[in-house]
Amino acid sequence: MTKLTTLHDAIKEYVHDGDLLYASGFTHLIPFAAGHEIIRQGVKELTLARATPDLIYDQMVAAGCAKKVIFSYIGNPGVGSLREVRAAIESGKLDFEEYSHFSMISRLQAGASGLPFMPMKQTGARDLEKQNPNFQRVADPYSGEEVVVVPPLKPDVAIVHVQRADSQGNAHVWGILGEQRLAAFASQHVIMTAEEIVDESVIRSDPNRTLIPGLVVDAVCHVPFCAHPSYTQGYHDRDNEFYLAWDEISQTKETLQAYLKEWVYDLPDRNAYWEKLGPEVHQRLRAGERFSQPVNYGEY
Repeated sequence: MTKLTTLHDAIKEYVHDGDLLYASGFTHLIPFAAGHEIIRQGVKELTLARATPDLIYDQMVAAGCAKKVIFSYIGNPGVGSLREVRAAIESGKLDFEEYSHFSMISRLQAGASGLPFMPMKQTGARDLEKQNPNFQRVADPYSGEEVVVVPPLKPDVAIVHVQRADSQGNAHVWGILGEQRLAAFASQHVIMTAEEIVDESVIRSDPNRTLIPGLVVDAVCHVPFCAHPSYTQGYHDRDNEFYLAWDEISQTKETLQAYLKEWVYDLPDRNAYWEKLGPEVHQRLRAGERFSQPVNYGEY
């Protein structure tokens, strides 16, 4: 039995109007291809949750997919604002909930653990408490001191991108580890995209690298270069030039919609997108080689 399917079919089956969606990945492994497929399929009224919304949510908001964003940092990393998301929030067209990084991850931890809330040490984020009623305070039953608590975040569907997975969704991930594991366990459904589909024996050869087990995965999709313009450690680098270019593209609705038409609506899938980028970009983003040392799990 296999969970392998196309990204088109996975989105069609598991992402519906009005869902709470979590697109995971911190700095790298951001599933842009899945965001583009959601745009192409015209999914609407989504609540988009993500610790760092990045360009993927700017594009999805511009395409009319979202009614709300839940986040703990919002911006074009290293460049500036997410123009479309910011404009939509400031105009009142887009609802939002804001958290600190730690409180956002604490919400996912509560969701993944099946807990009604997650306590946190008091931090300097008192302004967030004032504007977000999901921050509450309760008495520690052991010391009587106040602790801050946040409710669980339980997405309808999480999308995670990984370096390699088997046909059941057991996945190896390396590099910067973000919230992928927590998002997967907290969500009702999980769509996994992978640079490579490998035999189960490859996954079993290094069990400590298996960040996400197949038991929580619904669909596995082979989508090389899914994360561009972010990066996938060991497969392709971050396209810093595109992050700078997006600041220009997103300055007007006309240029932004022209980008979506050319690079999303008019292309059938990620293969076509990658080919359209061309060999010069492929070469510029080619990952070098730096291998870790092998480990010995012993004979058994």
